[in-house]
Amino acid sequence: MDLGLTGRRALVTGASRGIGLAVVTALAAEGASVTAVSRSGSAELKALEETGRVVSVLADLTDPEALVATASDVDVLVNNVGAVKPRTGGFLSVTDADWAATLEINLLSAVRMTRAVLPGMLERGAGSIVTVSSVNAVLPDPLVIDYSAAKAALSSFCKSLSKEYGPAGIRVNTVSPGPVATSLWLGDGGIAASVASATGGDPKAVAAGAAGDSVTGRFTRPEEVAALVVFLAGDQATNVTGSDFTIDGGLVTTL
Repeated sequence: MDLGLTGRRALVTGASRGIGLAVVTALAAEGASVTAVSRSGSAELKALEETGRVVSVLADLTDPEALVATASDVDVLVNNVGAVKPRTGGFLSVTDADWAATLEINLLSAVRMTRAVLPGMLERGAGSIVTVSSVNAVLPDPLVIDYSAAKAALSSFCKSLSKEYGPAGIRVNTVSPGPVATSLWLGDGGIAASVASATGGDPKAVAAGAAGDSVTGRFTRPEEVAALVVFLAGDQATNVTGSDFTIDGGLVTTL
């Protein structure tokens, strides 16, 4: 299937690993030219640069001044950067600084990047913005209370944008994964390890329990999320906007 992305200019945030890296890889494979934004880069991104379709840019998007110079000249924006820290001490352990940091990385980074790309998209009369939200936007969890609130705000933000800019030819959609097999969940210091450390459990058992909550009984792979993101970015989805697409193995059981 030709997604119509050949020659398109894309910008992906949180691009050094996990879902972001998978999205960069998929977009480049479809013929797009990709600006891959991350805080520290990675060997995998460096390898992708050798294809000639990817340029890696280092930027800390929690810094309000850290706008990417090429942001005004893109056809596709993928807001992927995000972070979560399990609040094993409960709500009262979450400080104002914790709340501010969570909102900064999970909401305001997307707000700023979207603000940066929109003028160029409006001038060209076309554009696609795909934002990676989370099932926690509709499944609030006290273990990630601030993250859940930030993702709910992010999804609402994107829905509002879709209504304002749809008539101008700009599509705005969200993708909401459940647990994904990345370092965010499975790495040292990831969710499974943090919960296990707080409860005296085993990280593998924590991860297995989370996977078991879904109908399919497994985590989503980053490449599966990327395939959905890239489809929404391309020309096969030109009448899709204001929508949220859950990819969670059936974790969300409501309509």
